[in-house]
Amino acid sequence: MRLQLALNVNDLDAAVAFYAKLFDAEPNKRKPGYANFAIAEPPLKLVLFETPGAGERLNHLGVEVFSDEQVHSAARRLKDAGLQTLVENETICCHAKQNKVWAREPDGLRWEWYHVTRDIETPAWRCC
Repeated sequence: MRLQLALNVNDLDAAVAFYAKLFDAEPNKRKPGYANFAIAEPPLKLVLFETPGAGERLNHLGVEVFSDEQVHSAARRLKDAGLQTLVENETICCHAKQNKVWAREPDGLRWEWYHVTRDIETPAWRCC
């Protein structure tokens, strides 16, 4: 598993250039208005959404896992802990089909546990 940090950026090209240098890595996926980096060290999935003028730089946080069972396990654990969750199966997000569970922390920050089941070509990437 690896932590995900999803940011709203004003200029995707400038952000990609900066983060490529910062982490010495090239984007894992690049689409119009969207890029992500799958960084090995430190284990990080950095997601960039081109959203000029966004009021918040932080879009959401997440934990990328590598099996559906890990998503289901997280959903059960969060529910058993009394947290309100939203489960999304086979949702299309970030140019990929995903299974995920969402939870909000007390100040409203959104967290997701998710598994990418396959990459797809789609313009529907602003689903987060």
